[in-house]
Order: sequence, then C-alpha cells, then structure tokens
Amino acid sequence: MIAAQDLVKDYGAFRALDGVSFDFGDAGILGIVGHNGAGKTTLLKILSGLLAPTSGTVEIGGCDILKHPAAHKNALGYLPEESRLYETMQVYDYLSFFGEIYGLDRGTVRERGERILSSLSLDAGEKKIGELSKGMRRKVAIARSLIHDPTFLVYDEPTSGLDPMTGRFIGDYLKGLRDEGKTIVLSAHNLYQVEEICDRVMILRRGQIEAFGTMQELRERFGSLTYAVYFTIADPGALDPALDYTCTAGVCMAEAGDIERMNAVTSMVAAVGGRVERIESRYPSLEEMLVAVGK
Repeated sequence: MIAAQDLVKDYGAFRALDGVSFDFGDAGILGIVGHNGAGKTTLLKILSGLLAPTSGTVEIGGCDILKHPAAHKNALGYLPEESRLYETMQVYDYLSFFGEIYGLDRGTVRERGERILSSLSLDAGEKKIGELSKGMRRKVAIARSLIHDPTFLVYDEPTSGLDPMTGRFIGDYLKGLRDEGKTIVLSAHNLYQVEEICDRVMILRRGQIEAFGTMQELRERFGSLTYAVYFTIADPGALDPALDYTCTAGVCMAEAGDIERMNAVTSMVAAVGGRVERIESRYPSLEEMLVAVGK
C-alpha cells in the first residue's frame, strides 16, 4: 500500500526528514512515534499530500502521490490534530457539504452519514457542532474523513485531549476500520494505545527511522524479557539484604533479569516463609524504547 523511498524534507537549513524509506502493506495500522522535532508531522503531511518532499518518492496504493495528487486525495481520509469544524452547522449539513465536494449525491451522503454516525455512537440531535463536547466533535471530524469511503487514512493524534473512555472507543473504532480493509497511518502521544492497536510502529529520531517493525520485533531489539516476582511475607527484614524489592499495600515486588535470577528470588522468599503470589513477564514498553532512543 505505501512505498516511500529516500524522503528528504528541508525547511531552509533545517532537515526535518533525512532519507526516510519504508514499505507498509494493505489493511493495517502504522503508528509513527518519536520525540518532539523527530519529523512525525512532516511525514504525515507528506503522506497526506499536504506537503511535497524536497526529494524522494511516495507511492500509495500504486499511485505516485506527487504526480497524481488528485487521485490520491480521492482515496485519502485525513484527520488533523485539531478538529477545525464549521461550528454553526449541524452534523448532517456538515457531512453533506463535504460529501458534495467529493461529488456524492444526497442519498449516498445520507446513507453513509447515518451508518458512520451510528458506528461512532454519535447522536447529535439538532445541536450545532459548536455545541458538542470535544469527544463528539472529534467523532464528527472522523465521520467527515470517512464520508467518501477512502481506502487510506492519515490520523494525527486521533485521541488527543479525549477522556480515557472516549479515547479507548476511538482506538477500538480504528481497529474496526482496519478490519474493513482500510490502511491507517497515525501519530499519537498515547504510547500505550499505539502498542495496543498498531500492527507496526515506526520510531523516528532526528528525521531518520530509528526502528520499524511489529511491537514484538521492537521489544526483542530494545531489551530482553524480564520478570516481576510479587510476594507476601510476614517479616520482610528476614530477607537477604542483597534482594532489591519494593512493597505496596502488603505486597512486595522484586525484579529479575532472567530465569535464573527469578528462580533465585523465589527461593529466597520461600526460605524465610514468604509466599510468591504471582510472576509477571514483561518486555520494555514503547515509552521505555523512546527514552532509550533519546539517549
């Protein structure tokens, strides 16, 4: 679906993208993350056709988006970080306005609009857009991006500023769009959500791709599997002073970097009459990966 080759973008003397190349297939969600200034927004704008690269090529769905911008925009659904909506319009009037821009007849707009709003659990009644909550307004912006049934979606911070429940709803909704066959590229500061919904993740650093792959591939690259041993004990002072652990509400936790250390910790606990409650395995989180990249 996406084939980017040697993308470079200069703003005067500043190079925002420096030779970015990647491929990404159909019907998936690609998350783009990185520190401020890494080039995320620049890359999203290039993929959406809003910004031309200084050099390099991009094909999306077999279409060279630099040579055929109109064809690309017909297949594109774009959601900017800020939902700048026509606040004096009602939702259906707003969707009809954009549907007409794409050449859709009123019947098609009505059918699609009702279906999309229903799937988004959005019932605005007779309210004007300016009277809606931030979460509802974000849903309106998403509906607008989908009204012409695009195959390729670029979403910049789709859940920014939303409450956790609405943010989770939007995340689940995006997974549903992927299952319908749409390809989605998104940027988000909610790294937990990126881990949860994205099929592949790109980590940008200073305009270059630092890492690209599935979360499992990134976890294997950035750190090995570690273990957290949770236990209870009547007298923590009886434990070997060399054991590093923390206790919260009567439950203690010690980390172990490998199986041998995990076995040693459980043996220490059992030797002084403690009880191992559970053992959790974990890889480094996406947040920890970004911290490592920034060093």
